[in-house]
Amino acid sequence: MVLYLVRHGPAMSRANPSAPPDPERPLTSKGMDKTREVMRGLRNLGIEPDTLVTSPFLRAAQTAEIACEVFSLHREKIRRSDTLLPTAKPSDIFRELSRIRTREVMCFGHGPHIDLALALGLGRDEAVTELKKPGVACLEITRFAPLRTTLLWMATPRMLRKVKN
Repeated sequence: MVLYLVRHGPAMSRANPSAPPDPERPLTSKGMDKTREVMRGLRNLGIEPDTLVTSPFLRAAQTAEIACEVFSLHREKIRRSDTLLPTAKPSDIFRELSRIRTREVMCFGHGPHIDLALALGLGRDEAVTELKKPGVACLEITRFAPLRTTLLWMATPRMLRKVKN
């Protein structure tokens, strides 16, 4: 399985006096535009996710919806999962993925949780990355028990926005 770990796009600041509760903070309009450009860059690289799994928090779900739009996927391809919440155990993501029969899956979550999942996939106990919004890391999972992965690549949003047809 090829796994794309995606940090959600730029969202409304928690410090904004009009910000809703954390689970309901939306992407900003600029964040939506940047996320769309990143997803186009991924598409231009030939990436073709079969399944999308997202945190139920609004900003991650919106990032997944933008991916659906760019990759011409039906929104039914999106699965919401508590395993991608900021407070979840990173190991739970891999446990859930082991039950999904798919070739390429894209997961949308939050920092630093998504970085901890990446670290776990690489056999580390602590994060060694800090993905920017909406940065992407690509892992190939060769076995779930015990977990064996290979980091294929990581890309910043700026790099992905520059990828053209």
